[in-house]
Amino acid sequence: MQNSTPDFKWIITPHKQKDLSGSKAMFPVEVSRTARRFHRQIPGYQMSPLASLPNLAAMFNVGGIWVKDEASRLELNSFKVLGGSFALYRFIQNRLGISDEKMNYNYLISKEVKEQLGEITFASATDGNHGRGIAWAAQKLGHPCVIYVHSETSKRRIDAIRGYGAVVKVIEGNYDDAVRQIVVDAAKYGWEIISDTSWEGYTQVPTWIMQGYSTMMAEIQEQFSAQGIARPTHVFVQAGVGALAASVIGYYHSLCGENAPKCIVVEPEDAACLYESAKTEHKDIVQVDGDLDTIMAGLACGSPSELAWNILKETVDAFVSVPDYTAAKGMRVYATPLKGDPFIISGESGAVTLGALLSILKSNGAEELRDFLKIDENSQVLLINTEGNTDPALFRQIIWEGSNPVPKEYWYDEDKR
Repeated sequence: MQNSTPDFKWIITPHKQKDLSGSKAMFPVEVSRTARRFHRQIPGYQMSPLASLPNLAAMFNVGGIWVKDEASRLELNSFKVLGGSFALYRFIQNRLGISDEKMNYNYLISKEVKEQLGEITFASATDGNHGRGIAWAAQKLGHPCVIYVHSETSKRRIDAIRGYGAVVKVIEGNYDDAVRQIVVDAAKYGWEIISDTSWEGYTQVPTWIMQGYSTMMAEIQEQFSAQGIARPTHVFVQAGVGALAASVIGYYHSLCGENAPKCIVVEPEDAACLYESAKTEHKDIVQVDGDLDTIMAGLACGSPSELAWNILKETVDAFVSVPDYTAAKGMRVYATPLKGDPFIISGESGAVTLGALLSILKSNGAEELRDFLKIDENSQVLLINTEGNTDPALFRQIIWEGSNPVPKEYWYDEDKR
């Protein structure tokens, strides 16, 4: 059921009965326990906040708006380190044949393990945050790291990756071109690819990365429980290749079954590969070509992860495609909260779900989507701020200079709500 307003598009994907087999197989409760047990051993680990925006929720007649704020995750300002570090944990565990009971962080970074493994170079392609996470984890383990980025990646993001000792190579083209090139070069030089996207014959590492993200979900459920909330009623999650979205949505469908929250995936309009895939009759994977030009660097992906798509096509309730100014608005709302709500530092990829939520709640022409989602005074809406200020120059352009403004015809008018 495809539709649009003048400033965003959506597809409602009703399921007669959701196929939960993929979610339950990939995200059993034991996996999140293992991932969280590992992450807790990393020096500097602490649970990231689950912030409440009660006054913003009241303004839009919503029961609660909750933001899992990954801007404070370790020293990397992004959730990505959870997936990358857990994938390297599983990789080394698998290579050495060591059980979970015997594995721990100190042993993982020990000289003994490095001698057993020999010289390994870890490699990946990235839009920024994933590459930083892999470089950080490889540095902790004492192994070389090579990261490929596409030609539109900002110097700030490249320097941040190099800051953790990685060799960074800029590839002409977009993110998908960088992925294709690292596959070729890794085979040539004997590197081990740690990628969050999957392709034919390459699924194990992306599975580990997605399972690593489940630490965040286990934290969220613990934090909701402390508030007397069993689970959110709605989850908005941003998507690039779909790994995070599949992790969040797969986790909730594994945990809650048919009682899972309504799940909405949000993408930039110029890199909406999941939205385009959902449009097809049989939900076939669609690749979006072109330069994928969007301020949401972490979401500028043209090819869905097949592994992630197999979960998302069976569980997502709506796919939403939005322009860049939606993300910029989300950043500004987080940065200038209503009195009494917390101040949240969010990058463009982190803030797009807030912008999308507010657009859905107020836009003329979105009545069909609002009626389907049924977001009201009893709803508890979960958003994930996936990154903090990871590109300071762009952050200032949006917050200070007002770049990517919302067109005046879409301004929120309190007198007309």
